[in-house]
Amino acid sequence: MPPHTSVTVRVFTQRFSSTPKGARLARLLAVQQLDDWGVPYSSEGSSNAAVIVAELASNAVAHGRVRGRDFELTLVLAGPTLRIAVSDARGERLPHVTGAPQLPETEAGRGLLLVAALASRWGVEPRQHIGKTVWAEYTLNETS
Repeated sequence: MPPHTSVTVRVFTQRFSSTPKGARLARLLAVQQLDDWGVPYSSEGSSNAAVIVAELASNAVAHGRVRGRDFELTLVLAGPTLRIAVSDARGERLPHVTGAPQLPETEAGRGLLLVAALASRWGVEPRQHIGKTVWAEYTLNETS
């Protein structure tokens, strides 16, 4: 029987206004929290997590916004796995990746492609009461 190993699970949850300012603040606080957990600001893990948080938060603001409702960011660090989850109030508007944007000069449509490229896996699930949660898992390496 393999020896029992324990893993410390760290959780951070915060609500933000469904505005561009709220999405920017979510990214900044996520990077700060990761630094507090030992993932330094300038590391690859911190930078990649910041991109994932930025994309999921901006999508929540752009596509999941309901007037008067916030979006929620949850970070869960369990061993080397960082789970980033962003919940919003629009359960009927589900994200999907259909491939590259139609036109190379198009600025929209690349966010979830970045998430898919950086994350080991990602998905969407309904929230218990209202809305949806889009999540991504990122594996931090020892130098993250």
